[in-house]
Amino acid sequence: MRLCFLVEEHYRYDGMPLEVVRQLTAWGHRVDVVWPGSSLVSVSEAVGAGGHDAWVLKTVSGGPGLTLLEAAAAVGLTTVNDARAIRGVRDKVLAAAIGSARGLPMPRTYAAARPESLAEIPEAEFPLVVKPADGSSGRAVRLVSSPDLLTGPGAKPTGEGMLIAQPYVANSGIDLKVYCVGGELYATERSSPLHPDKPVRERRVPLSAEVGRIAAEAGAVFGLDLYGVDVLLGPDGPVIVDVNDFPSFRQVPDAAARVGRAVLELARRGPSGAGTMAVVPARTRARVAEAVPASAGEGR
Repeated sequence: MRLCFLVEEHYRYDGMPLEVVRQLTAWGHRVDVVWPGSSLVSVSEAVGAGGHDAWVLKTVSGGPGLTLLEAAAAVGLTTVNDARAIRGVRDKVLAAAIGSARGLPMPRTYAAARPESLAEIPEAEFPLVVKPADGSSGRAVRLVSSPDLLTGPGAKPTGEGMLIAQPYVANSGIDLKVYCVGGELYATERSSPLHPDKPVRERRVPLSAEVGRIAAEAGAVFGLDLYGVDVLLGPDGPVIVDVNDFPSFRQVPDAAARVGRAVLELARRGPSGAGTMAVVPARTRARVAEAVPASAGEGR
C-alpha cells in the first residue's frame, strides 16, 4: 500500500507516529511523510491525483494538516480518522455540544471569546476548569477557583479563539486515559495537569466495564476509529473531559505494530461513506483489550 502521513512539526522527533511509519515501511509499504507546517504541497498532484490508499493525520489542534486531510476526503480518498470526525473533536465547543446531545457523560460547558465574559457564570459553578477550545496535550489548562481570578496571570489574551469553561469534577488527582486502536480499548492512568502536586507513575491499568462502555460509545458518537478518551472518576461516576483523534497510545503494548495494522485495515475498507459531521459511523467497534499483564502494575 501507499500511504501519506501528515505530521506536524511538533511531532518531528516524537515516537508516535514515526514509529508507525517505520513499522509500515519495514512491512514493505510505501509511506510518504508530509510536514504541513513547513512543506510545499502540490494539491493537484498529491490530492487530486489520488495516488495514496489512505491519508493519516497527526497534528496539533489548529495545525494546517487538517485542511489537507479534508481536501483528500473531499475528493473521495480514505482518511484516518475520517476527516469529518476529526473536526468534531478538535473544536472542544463542538465536541461538548455533540457529546452532550448524544448522552455522553460530559461536564456542563460554557464558551466565550474573552476570559472576562466567563465571570457571568454563576459563582456556584466554581471552581472552573478553563482551557482553549482548540487546545491539546493539556496546553493552557487552568483551574480557576473564583470569578476574580479569571483575568489574572495566565488568562488568554483577547482575539486568540474561543475558551471553554467547565465545572471542576472532584477526583483523586489521577487522570484515566482510554485508547482505542484496532477496535480494542486500553486504559492507562497518569498525573493530572491540574494536580501537579500529586505525581503519578504512568502505567496501564485494568479497564472497568462502565468506563469501557463509555469509551466505546464516545468512538461511535464521534465516528472515530483511532482515538483516546480522557476520563475522570468523579463522585457521580465516570466523566469524559476530552476526546482526541490519533493520540500517543502510550503504554499500549506493541503500539506501533497495533496502530500500523489498524491503519492498513482502515485503508483497505476505504472511506466510511456519506454522512455529516458528528454522525459519521466509525468503521470499527471498540472492545476491551486483553487483561492487563501482571508486569503492567510495575510500569513495564
